[in-house]
Amino acid sequence: MVKLFVGGFPLEMTELELVKMIGPHGDVETIKIVRDKKTRICKGYAFLEMKDRTGAENAVIALDGTEIGDRVLSVKINDDFVKKTPPPRKSFGYGNNNNRSNNYGNRNNDNRSYNSQSNYRSSNSNEQSPSGDRPRRPRKTM
Repeated sequence: MVKLFVGGFPLEMTELELVKMIGPHGDVETIKIVRDKKTRICKGYAFLEMKDRTGAENAVIALDGTEIGDRVLSVKINDDFVKKTPPPRKSFGYGNNNNRSNNYGNRNNDNRSYNSQSNYRSSNSNEQSPSGDRPRRPRKTM
């Protein structure tokens, strides 16, 4: 399927009239005239899907630049139209993530350790804490 952009047609034109204009050049599968959400008034452009590329190219050659009333019609093939698969969903939380070990209550496998001043510090001693040398409170366990 090939997607066409049709712009510059009169605002009072309906879907049926648009299909009758483009239909002789190829088979039109779907049509969507873009309208204002609140007023439902046509914005003057539409998207069509045609069965084959030759019909779409014939419509572009025949109709692009033609005048309808006081407006100039613009017909273009939308090559960016490719149905993409959605990206994989990211897991937030524990859910059904089988890669996570079952250490919910055991925090001993943490990379942090307590130093002699009872500060909760990172195991990397070269790292400066964001709050300076002020001691932090230990985490509350549930």
